[in-house]
Amino acid sequence: MPEEGEVIAGRYRLVSSIGQGSMGVVWQARDEQLDRVIAVKLLNTDRRSPDAVAQMLREGRVAGRLRHPHAISVYEVVEHDGKPCLVLEYLPSRSLAELIAERGALPPGVVAAVGRQVAAALAAAHEEGIVHRDVSTFNVLLAEDGIAKITDFGIARAVGEGTVTDARLIVGTPAFLAPEVAAGEAATFASDVFSLGATLYAALEGTPPFGVDDNPYALLQRVVRGEFEPPRLGGPLGEVLLRLLHRDAAQRPTMAEAHKLLAAVAEGLPLPAAPPKSGTRMLLVRRHLPRRVIAMVAGAAVLVAAGVVIGTVVQGDRPSSSAQTNSTTATTTVTTATACVARYEVTNSWPGGYQVEVTVGNTSRGGLTGWTITWQPAAGHTIGNLWNGTLTQNATAVTVTNAGHNAVLAAGGTTSFGFVAAGPEPARPAVTCSTAN
Repeated sequence: MPEEGEVIAGRYRLVSSIGQGSMGVVWQARDEQLDRVIAVKLLNTDRRSPDAVAQMLREGRVAGRLRHPHAISVYEVVEHDGKPCLVLEYLPSRSLAELIAERGALPPGVVAAVGRQVAAALAAAHEEGIVHRDVSTFNVLLAEDGIAKITDFGIARAVGEGTVTDARLIVGTPAFLAPEVAAGEAATFASDVFSLGATLYAALEGTPPFGVDDNPYALLQRVVRGEFEPPRLGGPLGEVLLRLLHRDAAQRPTMAEAHKLLAAVAEGLPLPAAPPKSGTRMLLVRRHLPRRVIAMVAGAAVLVAAGVVIGTVVQGDRPSSSAQTNSTTATTTVTTATACVARYEVTNSWPGGYQVEVTVGNTSRGGLTGWTITWQPAAGHTIGNLWNGTLTQNATAVTVTNAGHNAVLAAGGTTSFGFVAAGPEPARPAVTCSTAN
């Protein structure tokens, strides 16, 4: 067991233990050659198997490729007592998890500011082909001056690189896992996006999307049903989190897009419209995607997938005809006089509420300036949050007009708006679209 004052690799003197990583103890230390404070991660005494050593080396190799102001840097890998250890950037800080435990739910502005920084670092990691795989409140560090940095690439994986973990294991902090990862699929860039969304949801609401439970199996049953409440707070930030937490990985924004969304919230700007996703978000040719049951768990850091049902996937394309009866509904009504078309789709639902995305398209040969979407509301339903448009609602009609940034559509162009509503998921409404020109 390392002791205070011990010297690592002939130059790094241990000062004090400051934390526990995914596989080792982190010490504050002093680089006696460069006279600077650094951090040193040492393998736990019970984690010195060949796999643990390989994991430590991989962290150094993978994280060492990333240099970003909002990611903790790995300076070098050195040897101590015959085992590798990492020399890291030292940031006087505490974790986002500690801040939430102390203060509870954080203000939306603080959450957006943290999120944009972490998203920027993760976007840079994705550009390098690195999937973090363990984005959580425990791995976001916050300095006193407001700087946020992502840390602990202990289970990160470079695309195309093999893994040292057993294929039967789910790696990551379960409360923040993407549903497809919890269901046993490989982690991807999109699963990092979901985990960032879950991390920021926990900061905004004070608890992860599916809550916590001392009995992980009881929580498991709840998350298998996909029941999580949308953010109660946050305004535009809440809408961004719903995009990041989409149950279908193909529908989530990229990490670079997530950074732009969070930056817009932090700066008080309108949210960028969701860009089309090939095969999923193109208005006029889109088919419905499979719906997935969100599966997330809180508890142990690693769960064995074998023998445990942690998620289900219902597959199959859905017809868009009027005979469709499943819970994701869409309808298109073309008003030929205005060459405008709209599609209404329920993208998420939960007991007592649902989320909708409406995509507006210009089917004319010329551009249009200004559009209005109208439908008859379901009795007793209330739209609480709407983004990328202006809402007018009464007992007989819901009307949404364009926002300033998405009023103009080129020939064949599309834009979208969305909202969260209270009430049971309704039958599909007849949606009409009209234009100002």
